[in-house]
Amino acid sequence: MNLGAGFGMHAIPLAQNGYNVLAIDFCAGLLDELRQAAGTLPIECVKDDLLNFKQYCMKCTPELILCMGDTLTHLDSKKSVERLIGEIAETLCAGGRFITSFRDYSVPLQNESRFIPVRSDENRILTCFLEYSDAEVTVSDLLYERRDGAWNFRISAYNKQRLSPEWIKALMEAQGFTVQSGPGLAGMVRLEGCKV
Repeated sequence: MNLGAGFGMHAIPLAQNGYNVLAIDFCAGLLDELRQAAGTLPIECVKDDLLNFKQYCMKCTPELILCMGDTLTHLDSKKSVERLIGEIAETLCAGGRFITSFRDYSVPLQNESRFIPVRSDENRILTCFLEYSDAEVTVSDLLYERRDGAWNFRISAYNKQRLSPEWIKALMEAQGFTVQSGPGLAGMVRLEGCKV
């Protein structure tokens, strides 16, 4: 099961390695990309809030649940994170694994380090700016796009939860997981829990 599956960065390799994958995401456009890329691979795409994943586990008990790529930090509160991890622990089979990755926003970046170059090419420059409150970080995306020879500028903003690896690890251990931690992709933290 892949929670917050997006365009299939993790769902497709799982299916290629023999898993039947249930991919859940709230974004129809990303799921359409996933369906197209998946072809005949055994991936079922579901458009829904990932907090509703349990209702799709009636037919089988998952042995692996992924929640990767900063998806946890996009939940609306720490209570939602607690609920999700508790329900994952209830749902997984004995010996099943839960793997998550996310950015550690627990220590605020300061001054110019709050500006993060994300990507750029000859037609697009994307930079993020971070503003911290006690429980959240507001991420502002600053996007310059060249169209018809002119640069256009757009700003969008969204909030993320300030989750620490230690807090998530303790939460997983309290739900009966043995947990290993390590570096994830692009500066993220990766936690892998095995249900005892």
